[in-house]
Amino acid sequence: MEASDVEYRCFVGGLAWATDDNSLHNAFSPYGEVLESKIILDRETQRSRGFGFVTFSSEQAMRDAIEGMNGKELDGRSITVNEAQSRGGPRYGGGGYGGNRGGGYGNSDGNWRS
Repeated sequence: MEASDVEYRCFVGGLAWATDDNSLHNAFSPYGEVLESKIILDRETQRSRGFGFVTFSSEQAMRDAIEGMNGKELDGRSITVNEAQSRGGPRYGGGGYGGNRGGGYGNSDGNWRS
């Protein structure tokens, strides 16, 4: 990942249904330059899913916003703010068939309670 690809993005959870991109932008702009504020919408209903993301121009602005806004009230709801996980790159964990987990039929030691 090149330096120009770095994004300073916060995850914002616990949002009120009435919160829109503008109110999210206005709430976070005192902490620094907001490049984007985005409420995530349900694909079918186009209603808020109760969370969104705010992207800042600098890491310091993002950190200040996390510290200043986490646990605060926005549009009548207490919100959670933390650093967003990167969208790109390898993803580890989750599903798949990795490794021997033991147990089940056919254990080599013959003991089904391993």
